[in-house]
Amino acid sequence: MRFKRHMELEHGLRQIDITPLIDMVFQLLIFFMLTSSFIVQSGIKVNLPKAVSAENSEGDTIIITISRENVIYLDKKVLTAKEIKIVLNEAKKTKRPVLIMADQGARLGRVVEVWDMARDLGVEQVNIATDRD
Repeated sequence: MRFKRHMELEHGLRQIDITPLIDMVFQLLIFFMLTSSFIVQSGIKVNLPKAVSAENSEGDTIIITISRENVIYLDKKVLTAKEIKIVLNEAKKTKRPVLIMADQGARLGRVVEVWDMARDLGVEQVNIATDRD
């Protein structure tokens, strides 16, 4: 007694339906394209100056970033002079160190301005970020 199933295998399959396979591939492709677009995070591009004596900074540090265009940021938010003073006063009260991350192309005057503001307000520890050479 021969079953129909065995007869098809002996004579070979005439045609394989790959439509479900193509549907799954397109769904996976769309899924990965959509999820990968949400992973991109924008940030502030800063090229730190190089130094041989660079040390790692640890702990609860307030990081003030100065971009190449001399714009001052705190957590990707642009700061005005009044807001900088508020942040530095908070650093003084909580005795948190301040780290200034300035781009190599930033004006030295802008860096010194933030540094002096921190010293005038009484912040005990002010550091400048560098990359190891």
